[in-house]
Amino acid sequence: MNFLNKYYVLACSLLMSSMVANAQLNSNPDKFLGNITTSEQVDWGKEKFYQLWDQITPENETKWDAIEGSRGVFTFTRADRSANYAKQHHFPFKYHTLIWGGQYPGWMNNISTGEQYNALNEYFDAVKAHYPNLEIIDVVNEAIAGHNPAPYRPALGGEGRTGYDWIIKAFEMAHERWPNAILVYNDYNTFRWQKTEFINLVRTLRDAGAPIDAYGCQSHDVTDISLSEFQSAMTEIQDALKIPMYSTEFDVGTSNDQQQLTQYKNLIPVLWEADYCGGVTLWGYIYGHTWTTDGNSGLIREDGTDRPAMTWLREYMASDAAKNANSPFPGMKKEASIYVHPAALKVAKGDVLPIKVRASMATKTIEKIDLYVDDEKFVTLTEAPYITEYTTSSTGWKTLKAVVTTTDGSTYERLSRFQVVRGTKREPFNDEVPELPGMIKADEYDKGASGVAYSNVSRENFTTTATKDGAWMEYTVDVKEDGLYIMEAEIAATNTGGLFHLSEYSLDNLTFFTNFTEVPNTGSKTEFQTLRCPMLKPLTAGRHALCLNIDKGGFYIKSLTFKPLPTVDMPGIVEMEDFSTCSDGVVAKSGNGGTVMGNTTANAWIEYTVDISQAGKYSYEATVSSAVSDSKFHMALIDSEGNEKTLGTVSVPQTGSLDTYEVKTAKIRNAIKAGKQTLRVTFTSGNCNIDKINFICTEPSGITDVKTDDVATGASYNLSGQKVGAGYKGIVIRNGKKVIIK
Repeated sequence: MNFLNKYYVLACSLLMSSMVANAQLNSNPDKFLGNITTSEQVDWGKEKFYQLWDQITPENETKWDAIEGSRGVFTFTRADRSANYAKQHHFPFKYHTLIWGGQYPGWMNNISTGEQYNALNEYFDAVKAHYPNLEIIDVVNEAIAGHNPAPYRPALGGEGRTGYDWIIKAFEMAHERWPNAILVYNDYNTFRWQKTEFINLVRTLRDAGAPIDAYGCQSHDVTDISLSEFQSAMTEIQDALKIPMYSTEFDVGTSNDQQQLTQYKNLIPVLWEADYCGGVTLWGYIYGHTWTTDGNSGLIREDGTDRPAMTWLREYMASDAAKNANSPFPGMKKEASIYVHPAALKVAKGDVLPIKVRASMATKTIEKIDLYVDDEKFVTLTEAPYITEYTTSSTGWKTLKAVVTTTDGSTYERLSRFQVVRGTKREPFNDEVPELPGMIKADEYDKGASGVAYSNVSRENFTTTATKDGAWMEYTVDVKEDGLYIMEAEIAATNTGGLFHLSEYSLDNLTFFTNFTEVPNTGSKTEFQTLRCPMLKPLTAGRHALCLNIDKGGFYIKSLTFKPLPTVDMPGIVEMEDFSTCSDGVVAKSGNGGTVMGNTTANAWIEYTVDISQAGKYSYEATVSSAVSDSKFHMALIDSEGNEKTLGTVSVPQTGSLDTYEVKTAKIRNAIKAGKQTLRVTFTSGNCNIDKINFICTEPSGITDVKTDDVATGASYNLSGQKVGAGYKGIVIRNGKKVIIK
């Protein structure tokens, strides 16, 4: 070999040695060995982050307070350092964390429950818009009692029927936006002190059909755990849950090099080689710059030298055992989304339980789903939606298992459970299903066992005992027509503070049909007031089980009346709660002896479907209140072709308080044409309430002659544009024509 060839070989050898030395520790393509940012920086020290780790989690930069410190102002600059770095180096970026009781914006404590729900949706939407393709998300963090459960959880439904409704709702909100992401519940002390609580929480989410894909064991509690205790805890958790796991925040916080080395050598192989573990994220690696005391969980000293545990970790990750370990997520991606969703977690013996398997594949095609009850095949489903019914015949816990087979022969499993109890078989209260539109007496909720048809209420003293926090009642109803409805609730209270909402635990998700309605003080428990609660989403025709959730009790409730959302007649009064749709930043609330729209913020809007029977010039009378002097809202009509006509801007006077109302009157300069249109009210600045707006036709147009009352039908208006009843005599306007009523 000549000199040049020898030189070439030597140079290549040195280059390859250099590349090996700088390669990531992990070469397993199916699971990651990740880490977090260091003081919000990615690269730190002599080795680049990507030369060591193949997954990144921002320690604080993606927590809610870091993203939206001021309401409506979303800043992702700090989070983008990690996200862009991961994209550049082709490894996973984990969003940590969407919902947590720590490090959330302080302004959430100063807004209503309904506004909190709106704010949560705004936040999720903003993250979705900025990161549309997240791969893995800590959806909810540290929700075990005594940890950091979110204090704003009532805005997500509170404990509700399952005990964890708010967490289920958060996962559904995340899955709606990121169906392909791996969605994780994350908590600490999972191996030692709150293991049972952790299992109960995650298993409830799984059993309820929540779209949870993995559980995260933070692994901060392993500094002095024995190998046998650790192995036993891992086995107990996995045997109970049977879904993938991650070690999400692993560290061994000690300045004792030997102790740290021992724990790494004992525990990391157990985690890494578990075929149900999708990866390990270490919680910091630079000594002196981690969250533990003096940063003593770090693996690399500031001078760039390894602590013994890091030296061992490099060696272990180069072993065949580490390279070949199996993962529940081949390629670190989610192939199967399978969630077994029984209609209820508790039923009475003899009840018929609807069950849906929500199943989809990323790259494969489903051939069939075999559904088992206690290991006995119950049914084979071959067509989506994968829905069936099971009639319960014995009491106790029942295990559901869905086995999904794809066309290439691959199989995927998911478990759920439900409990069958002794008690009254579930049926409508009067053995007849009430129809909607219509009225339901509040104490006529479904018959059945406690925890099945109702909870924390008693029918015997329903009308004389105040509602309790967390109570709920379900009503089986038949909806006759699709559409938006208004629910009118008759309530009484001796103080303020009550809160309720209407929901449905359908086979698809947990749906909030109304916003969170605040209960006012009506004067006494026998002085009832009607609160109008517009439905946020349409009701579909057919059978429903509507659930009245008492978020904060202490009030009395007599009836629930459901009416189709009206088309508002003009001329006439627009009751502001009769909207067809509205944006975040405005909610229905009690006020002025009924329901008003308030909690308004700048740029929020409300829309109404209006039927204008009389073209011409109009004026308006707006019943409004404000505690400040600069509140305004803009009114416009939008026709079927999308053309917008300005009606004017209303300057709301300072009325003294939001509870003091005045009528603001003005003329509308532009003439209004007849026909169905959309009335849009936009708040150019907020801090006001609107009760109603009366639109009066002052100069009718398009009238050519007077007809007798037998040639025209429809709503009648006098010559001032005011709607009149059937008993009115004289000249009226019907459908743009003058008609004599004799």
